[in-house]
Amino acid sequence: MKIISYNVNGLRSAMSKGLLDWVQQVQPDVLCLQEIKAGREALDVAGFEALGYHCYLYPAQKPGYSGVAVFSKRAPNKVAPGCGHEAYDFEGRVLRLDFDDVSVLNVYMPSGTSGDERQAFKLEWLKWFSAYVQQLRATVPPLVICGDFNCCPTAIDLHNPKANQNSPGYTPAERAWFADFLATGFTDSFRHHHGEAPHHYSWWSYRAGSRKRNVGWRLDYLLADNALQPRLAAAGLLPDAVHSDHCPAFVELA
Repeated sequence: MKIISYNVNGLRSAMSKGLLDWVQQVQPDVLCLQEIKAGREALDVAGFEALGYHCYLYPAQKPGYSGVAVFSKRAPNKVAPGCGHEAYDFEGRVLRLDFDDVSVLNVYMPSGTSGDERQAFKLEWLKWFSAYVQQLRATVPPLVICGDFNCCPTAIDLHNPKANQNSPGYTPAERAWFADFLATGFTDSFRHHHGEAPHHYSWWSYRAGSRKRNVGWRLDYLLADNALQPRLAAAGLLPDAVHSDHCPAFVELA
């Protein structure tokens, strides 16, 4: 099973830049998208259906904001839109598909970059999310958590850690949360395969030619339950995909 996670920064925008052709080329079994930015009109998913995908969308209530989607070649046993928390479901942040041997949890975490209030909202989310996942683990197959975490766990995950010690996405509280979360029994699939290799990023600012200069952050992850470690056949980033300011991340399960 090849699972790809991709913050598309607007699904319509990404499709106008050739997203469907790219999907046909890379053939993911499960494609998790974040920040689909659905408007009041329903998004057209006929192109994905034509490629053989079952399509599940969970947009935010606010038009043109946030939202997640999952496209799967295999019909899941269960589709769980939302997480049961009103404020988070209003923003369309969680969508889960359960299969026989794995559960894929697609998540778009708050960024906290728009001000202190949203950063406080993000920190509350992180605390809640940890408890939510622990409850889920008692009832679903082993999880692969896919998505834009809007957080870097270590100094090698962003270009300029010294200048960003207190920037949203790399604050001490967020780094501590990430380490604690992994310690509950999850594996960062990218680091599992690539060790401490530096300069691997999944997001670049549109400003100052950041992507061309590889001045970025690794914000997109596929975290696998430790029970799945023996099945982690491959993992990585796909920086040549340029439909967004993010690039896709992937994992392959044997």
